[in-house]
Amino acid sequence: MKLEAVILPKELKIKVRLVVVMNAGELKKKYFDFFKSKGHAVIPSASLIPSNDASVLFNTAGMQPLVPFLLGQKHPLGKRLVSLQKCLRTVDFDNIGDNIHHTFFQMLGNWSLGDYFKKEAITWSFEFLTDSKWLNISIKRLAVTVYEGDKIVPRDEESYTLWRSLGVPEKRVAFLGKDNFWIAGETGPCGPSSEIFYWTGIGEAPEVFDPNDNNWVEIWNDVFMSYNKLDDGHVAPLIQKNVDTGMGLERTLAILNGKKSAYETDLFSAIIDEIESISGKKYGENLREMRIIADHIRAIVFVLGDENVVLPSNVDRGYILRRLIRRAARYGKMLGVQNLFLKRLAEVVVLEYYVMYPELGKNAERIYSELQKEEEKFQLTLEKGLHEFDRMVSQGLISGVNAFLLFQSYGFPLEMTEELAREKGLNVDLKGFNIEFEKHQELSRAGAEKKFKGGLGEVNEQTIKYHTATHLLAEALRRIISKEIKQRGSNITPERLRFDFNFDRKLTLEEIKKVEDEVNRVIGLELAVKREEMDLEKALKRGAQAEFGVKYPPKVSVYFIGDYSKEVCGGPHVENTKQIGKFKIVKEESVAAGIRRIKAVVE
Repeated sequence: MKLEAVILPKELKIKVRLVVVMNAGELKKKYFDFFKSKGHAVIPSASLIPSNDASVLFNTAGMQPLVPFLLGQKHPLGKRLVSLQKCLRTVDFDNIGDNIHHTFFQMLGNWSLGDYFKKEAITWSFEFLTDSKWLNISIKRLAVTVYEGDKIVPRDEESYTLWRSLGVPEKRVAFLGKDNFWIAGETGPCGPSSEIFYWTGIGEAPEVFDPNDNNWVEIWNDVFMSYNKLDDGHVAPLIQKNVDTGMGLERTLAILNGKKSAYETDLFSAIIDEIESISGKKYGENLREMRIIADHIRAIVFVLGDENVVLPSNVDRGYILRRLIRRAARYGKMLGVQNLFLKRLAEVVVLEYYVMYPELGKNAERIYSELQKEEEKFQLTLEKGLHEFDRMVSQGLISGVNAFLLFQSYGFPLEMTEELAREKGLNVDLKGFNIEFEKHQELSRAGAEKKFKGGLGEVNEQTIKYHTATHLLAEALRRIISKEIKQRGSNITPERLRFDFNFDRKLTLEEIKKVEDEVNRVIGLELAVKREEMDLEKALKRGAQAEFGVKYPPKVSVYFIGDYSKEVCGGPHVENTKQIGKFKIVKEESVAAGIRRIKAVVE
């Protein structure tokens, strides 16, 4: 099937009404060109779904896929890297609809892996923002923060001195505490940061920088990642000093185009035009509702279109996806939309973004069909659920039993019930809801949300064993079941591995046993695991396996497990298969049309 036949809706009409100073593609190109001129190699965006980090459900920062390299593993493209990483966060759900928050966003980032440090990072970030050849932002509209220090990490006088030497006035530099010590979760690589803010208010920026004034918007963050926070809370120095830099594409694009919000840039204009067309309402009169729908549909498309398959469900990533779909559908209802409409919006998102992210075009049919099914399912119960909620309102409190009834019988995510309750000035009995939920589910909602509070400390002995076992499983499937099998996603926790692959039927019990026995046979051979760096083209010619649909850099790491398996991979791995232990398949199931999933453990 041709790509155009999949992604292009037949009757889609998009109005062009923006005067664009710089579009998203141009900003990305400038950023890449600048850092390539400073010796950085471009790396592709990783999946939204972390393959080997069980502490989070989605990649929430550009550095997350690079954790092994921040901890000291050598990267095949060197010590200086630059990328545009797909990210998704749910902690800002209540803020979606304002000027600066988004569920899905794109993070421009550059990294030093034990190479340059504060001087170069600060100087280059300032140069890219202010130099007329690049973004040409006036220094009069900029301010910065640096870390004030604590008992373990000293006050960052070096960064302060560097900013002052570049011409930033003393009154525009603020020393701050915990807000300027950056870590993605509760554990993992971390360090003091220096953030750059842009004045978005009316008129000239105040002489004195006030970090609490919301007119100052953060656009850049230089993290000097020289520490590692361990599970016991102890902060220890890293083997190497790293720089982790992030600049939000959405916020920066809004600033460059003189807009208060990215919703008024080319990133969202076509989506909002279509929402106006569907609803018959004007964006300017329905800002919050339309922004929420536009934000959520973009996130929905990127999750459904990811090569690591995620479908709507009541747990983990599937729960977040379901929550996004149903919340978008409800806000459509608030705009007066009576018919199903999310597929139409998804078509716009795919059309707008597939050039930069080809996986959206390749997976368009899955995006549309799964979205349509979920919206249809919710539409059947939405009206009844709203009537039931209105009946509950008269009681003055939404009890845990009632909240669970809305969840179980009408498909209302708990957060939707909370949002409806807030609109009526009511509270929800969360404790009571969790009690009811735990009676009926193996995994509670609280448990799923807790994963967002985790850290990046999951690169441990057990996950390393699972990582290598996954390679053996993939090769065993090709040898026992079909040589056409390719990886379509994976996820590893300290408790188990999960491996998705293309195959059009259920495996028999005999086939599962043969695959399991084959993996254990190879483990028993005590094969050495070795890593080589080579050009991607050479790796593929040598028969190295690569994950289907993943964009790899021109130079990659290839892991060889004896003569049995060779695979393009970032690592880390055991040194010898004897370290893995006994392998056991515990489940084999379908996750999507033509996609099977195996869960396995090592003992």
